[in-house]
Amino acid sequence: MNEYSSWIVETEGFDAGEVAKNGSKFMIGNGAVGVRGTLDEFSREQLVACTLSGLYDKVGDLWREPVNAPNPFFLRITCDGAPVSVLDSACTVLRHTQSVDMRGAVHARDTVFQTSAGIVLRVQSERWLSLDDTSLGASRIRITPDRPCKLTVELGIDGDTWDLNGPHLTHFQAHEEDEIDTLCALTHENAIPVVVAQAVQRDPHSPGVFSFNAENSIVRRFDIEAMAGHTCSFTKFAAFSFGQNARQDAVAACRRALAIGYDTMLGASRAIWDRRWANSDVQIDGDAVAQLGMRHSIYNLLIVAPQTDRASIPARGLSGQVYKGGIFWDTEIFMLPFFDHTQPALSGALVRYRIRTLDGARRKAAEYGCRGAFYAWESQDTGDDACTHFNVTDVFTQRPMRTYFRDKQIHVSADVALAIWRHYHMTGDAGVLLDGGAEVILECARFFISYAWYKPEKDRYEILDVVGPDEYHERVNNNAFTNVMVRATLRIALDAINALGEIDASFQAKLIKRLDYEDDLVRLRDMIDKLHMPAPDKVTGIIPQFDGYLKLEDIGVDELKKRILKQHEYWGGGHGLATTTQVIKQADVVLMLHLFGDEYADEVKRANWEYYESRCEHGSSLSACAHALVAAATGGGERAYDYFLRTATIDLTGESKQFLGAHYIGGTHPAANGGAWMVAVQGFAGLRIGREHIILNPSLPKKWSKLVFRFQWRCQWFSVCITPGQAIITADSANTAPVAFCVAGKCRALSPGEKLS
Repeated sequence: MNEYSSWIVETEGFDAGEVAKNGSKFMIGNGAVGVRGTLDEFSREQLVACTLSGLYDKVGDLWREPVNAPNPFFLRITCDGAPVSVLDSACTVLRHTQSVDMRGAVHARDTVFQTSAGIVLRVQSERWLSLDDTSLGASRIRITPDRPCKLTVELGIDGDTWDLNGPHLTHFQAHEEDEIDTLCALTHENAIPVVVAQAVQRDPHSPGVFSFNAENSIVRRFDIEAMAGHTCSFTKFAAFSFGQNARQDAVAACRRALAIGYDTMLGASRAIWDRRWANSDVQIDGDAVAQLGMRHSIYNLLIVAPQTDRASIPARGLSGQVYKGGIFWDTEIFMLPFFDHTQPALSGALVRYRIRTLDGARRKAAEYGCRGAFYAWESQDTGDDACTHFNVTDVFTQRPMRTYFRDKQIHVSADVALAIWRHYHMTGDAGVLLDGGAEVILECARFFISYAWYKPEKDRYEILDVVGPDEYHERVNNNAFTNVMVRATLRIALDAINALGEIDASFQAKLIKRLDYEDDLVRLRDMIDKLHMPAPDKVTGIIPQFDGYLKLEDIGVDELKKRILKQHEYWGGGHGLATTTQVIKQADVVLMLHLFGDEYADEVKRANWEYYESRCEHGSSLSACAHALVAAATGGGERAYDYFLRTATIDLTGESKQFLGAHYIGGTHPAANGGAWMVAVQGFAGLRIGREHIILNPSLPKKWSKLVFRFQWRCQWFSVCITPGQAIITADSANTAPVAFCVAGKCRALSPGEKLS
């Protein structure tokens, strides 16, 4: 049985079959480290992971992926020599609760055991990662027996990490310094030091015995003569560090934590969480399931957002090593809108990650014989593409299949350019253009100029041999999504040049000269005018997803599923189930109609939504929110609601695709989490940011009696409260300028402190 409040996700009872799902569902994080929501006694077999943001490693010829650090939250308990664990069949679980408090990102468990000797013990723990000092985490353990017994409690750092393509750590060394324990190791590829430290306190104070064993783990053991009803308490501080001086940094962090104390440290972290929630929260009245899903989605975004440009948000967040910890286009299209609207400082760090990795994109463009910047399908720390040519295993032959995700998903460069320009437009941060953002945009446009084919007989440019968002159809021509995104990039490039002229004309001239961009400006303007744009059919309104798409076999998804011969067989590639049919993996044209909704009539959006929705397998977690957004924009409120709920609860229910071919792809879904926010705010509230004004056109689902949220535009903050038939917009009194709003067709300026109803 599961019981949820609007801020606490909680599960009652232990089910071994739910361990993997709960590891994602109850995650904690602070942008620098992500810790899966596993229980204290778990190890690698239960998919324990402390994933470090921005650190990658490659072992031999295996895939390069993030490094999972040793786990400093490991706990082992024996009572009169008998193990106390949910994993031990001789130990009965009388009651068990696991939860995460999303207000402060605190994971908790409360379990009552009965040993084979009949002793009843209550084990309570909580753990969290500091948002104030992101190198630190802490935990608190309480053990209460119902009768006298001898307890042995081992609190340790478990170096036997869960790896998909590892092990990534070697040359383990243990140290003890003033009762601060450190476990040090090196990565394989670049011998980067990785250090985890712990400082354990017992109340009343009693020193434990330090030991390092052959399994690359540290434990500090406490032997206790426990009294009936007396609670034994332990407090642990943990520090994560990698790179130069990692050990010294980890020890220093533990000392800081000891000096500050558990409660003060937790209070400082909670204060930052309070500030983040103040601007990020979305309140939904009348629908408890939607409210919980919405907050869980926002929570999952906030726990993985880095505060520096050293990293970005991987496709599975910090929930492990799936997808090689790669940063995909998911971040720019599905996550950044949330951060741009509610956490502009964090969105600035995400955008600057792409600026910092520009040279990696340039190297990739050159690899394929092109100029400019071809951004990676799977980007890691340098921006070079971590995607291999063989990403899926054929379940029939067990051989790796050649895929073209890396080679042909050229739209990623457009996604990056669009995101940088949107961040500039949303925040007014000219620095993002001057610090390299404009250069990225120009280099992305240059790549498309270099990649496009000019057809003299048609006097037009075409984009040939690509893969769009629908990965079941590879190497297609004139994919509608890709072509529209390319044209948008070319237009953004001109806008960026014009903006630089207004910001700093000297900088503009120097950049154009340094990039030798004069000739490309001429080509850019010509290509904008002549780029082929797949158009809606004059009768049906349908936009073909790519050249020849409408000639493929027209079969329903359910009918196609009847052709499945083996579990987990891949539907795309050279001979996949869907390759020769109109069945698609995810929203493609539909997503385009959301991103560029102002350029298409509602009748066209509705026609394409109906057509592609019935042919979409939704094999990607990115798909449902795109369908929800277009449905909400065109009056399909209840259908939009169904897709919203599927998106918002994806990491609560665990109902998502777990395998791609034979590869495990489970974990959290931050792109879907961002999509849930987009549906609530951009879909049901109808919030759109124009060039010089803000549009609000709300249409709430029937269940919702109120929708409340905040957002910023160019450093001006607004609160919105929508109820059936009414919208109230309040400008913060600290705003510095009036902003024009258009609500239900009526426009007026909203000055600081004013309210518009």
